[in-house]
Amino acid sequence: MSLQEKESRTEEEVLQEAERLYLRYNHWTPKLLLLLFIVVDLSLAVFEEPAVFLLPVVCTMPVELLCLLVFAIRLAHYAKVIPRDKFWKDPKNICIIVTLVLTVVDMIIYGALEATGCYAVRWSRVLRPLLLVNVTEGRQLRRAFRSIRNALPQIFYVFLLFLFSLLIFSLMALKLLGKRGLKTIDGAPYFTNYLEIVFDLYVLVTTANSPDVMMPAYNSSFVFAIFFILYILINTYIFMSVFLAVVYNNYKKYLKEEVRQLVRTRRHKMARAFAVLQEPGPDGGQPVVSQANWSEMVRLVQPGMSNGHRELLWSVADDNSRGCIGKLAFVQLADLLNIEVITLKSRPHPLQSACPAFYLSAPSRLVCRLVQHRAFVIAYDLIILANAVFIGLDEENPLIANSEWAFLALYLLEILLKLYVFEPRSFFSRHNFWNWFDTIIVISALIATIVNSALMSSGNYTSRQILDIVFILRVLRLVRVVDSIKRFRTIINTLIRIGPAILTFGQLIIVVYYIFAMVGMELFKGTVTFYEQDSSDPAKAYCGNELLRGTTFAQLNYCKNNFNNVVSSYILLVELTVVNQWHVLSSGFAAATHVSAKLFFILFHIMVVIVIINIFVAFVLEAFFVEYSVDKSDLQTSLERKIEELELAVEQEKLEDNLVNAMETADNERRTGQSANKPALMFKIASKRYRTVDALLQRMFEADLDPEDFAENDDGGNFANPAFSSA
Repeated sequence: MSLQEKESRTEEEVLQEAERLYLRYNHWTPKLLLLLFIVVDLSLAVFEEPAVFLLPVVCTMPVELLCLLVFAIRLAHYAKVIPRDKFWKDPKNICIIVTLVLTVVDMIIYGALEATGCYAVRWSRVLRPLLLVNVTEGRQLRRAFRSIRNALPQIFYVFLLFLFSLLIFSLMALKLLGKRGLKTIDGAPYFTNYLEIVFDLYVLVTTANSPDVMMPAYNSSFVFAIFFILYILINTYIFMSVFLAVVYNNYKKYLKEEVRQLVRTRRHKMARAFAVLQEPGPDGGQPVVSQANWSEMVRLVQPGMSNGHRELLWSVADDNSRGCIGKLAFVQLADLLNIEVITLKSRPHPLQSACPAFYLSAPSRLVCRLVQHRAFVIAYDLIILANAVFIGLDEENPLIANSEWAFLALYLLEILLKLYVFEPRSFFSRHNFWNWFDTIIVISALIATIVNSALMSSGNYTSRQILDIVFILRVLRLVRVVDSIKRFRTIINTLIRIGPAILTFGQLIIVVYYIFAMVGMELFKGTVTFYEQDSSDPAKAYCGNELLRGTTFAQLNYCKNNFNNVVSSYILLVELTVVNQWHVLSSGFAAATHVSAKLFFILFHIMVVIVIINIFVAFVLEAFFVEYSVDKSDLQTSLERKIEELELAVEQEKLEDNLVNAMETADNERRTGQSANKPALMFKIASKRYRTVDALLQRMFEADLDPEDFAENDDGGNFANPAFSSA
């Protein structure tokens, strides 16, 4: 064998090994395992001091070491997938390495101090969320954090101006009211301490202490009310609105640039793929990609895609039926794959196959037409409304109690009739949310009602838990009423479409909560103690801390709002996010520790309520506007037009009847054998138009993107997330 042949074979083996590593890295199994170990790592806070269920260090540390080992293996695998220089230039990889090293160092120090009986702090616990943020699958979460980082400079200047206004008003309040001898409702001096005034007026911006904070001054003279009204007008309504405007403007500006870079990088990679697959064009024209090469690539990228779906996408790309496509059509493949297309298979109903004479008889076809009719939906909407009235009536009345059986029978009849008319596998397909919802709720309510009746008839019924479940399930059935009103349905569909993007900010909140919870537990654990209702301990009156005796915190029995474990910490942070009474909570912990403890709560309010919540509102506004009012993209319109040209479209006028019957009504004709010449496969664009959040973001700024910008001069991108599915 010649040297050249050996080198060629070696190169081929290297490429095959690289491909195996790449596909293995992007397989769903390691991704799921990584997510599982991240959850386990974060959940260790439940079992660590201060714990909900305390486990010894010898149990929690080995688990954490195992999690760190999995993260290290995943990172090493990632390093094998991309070029070495790209790996070390990527900040997220450096962050993961530093986090792993610092965690191991902290574990060693903590273990040594524990072994010698010294006081130790697990300071590395605040770093755990960084692993969730910086894994390659956390791209959307990193984008959310970058949105915060980019918005902070402009927010900072507005905040400085707001702080200046706050300090000026606090100084005026001190001079106006400090020496008038006014008292609060607790008998304490009113507005005599400048720092206390600053805190009270900051709280007033959130309206949490309004009108309590101004009542002593207002009771003294109505003229002082003008001061507070002016303060609220300037700081609450003007400055807080400016905060939202600044966040929205900067968020949109930087997000647009990120999306532009994301799209350019993806198109650049697609252009490089085109260069690999290209062939000389007909008659020596521009390079093209043949249908065979295109189909093979799509088969590798989306192995689960049906042949019919793949042929449909090709017919859209090759609109002129030339048998090959140019560069622009090839690059658009990524956008085509991001449009959610539902494939509907034509299947005969099992009863039609088993008993064709009976199922296709005149009475059977009459039942099918009745169930498909709009009057059937209206009738059951009226039944649901009647059920709502009965739910609100007295449960002790035997007539009202027994009516539940009648309603359950009617709901079961509805499900059985639909299963008789519509093919069961399509009825329970993954796209039919409302069918699953109805069936699960009705079956669960039936089981819970039977169990509840059996327990009550036995005479040994002592718990209300089953009854509570029954009540909840009854009320949940009323959700279906929303589906019957077209405007409500449009809003709900829009919320469902932007749901994945909203969940990104949910992850962001969880990460920020986790960091504040870890810090809060180290600062405030054990300062507040909760006593059960039947406890006779006198310390219950002041939450186990003499410093809280007589405080509003203790008088309102806020003892369970503490940082004694991660669960209660999260609940407390949610209460702080709502902002109602957050000043009472912060003042309680300040009284139990030190006045500087208020800085922790102020920082949390600024970070979560002012910054993150405003960014969340900005994103929802933009995404809701796109989904609710913006027309479909050109590519989506082309795809729908091609589906209609090939006569593979589900009839849209029937799809718009309601969500519950969205697919069943349209498919029924061919399933019941009444239209035998329908094609075996039919397609429709899903109501959730886009597969990924990136696709939604691209749609938001599509008007600002050049479709022929292939980023030819780029170096190939940063390999931020090597995944076929995102290619």
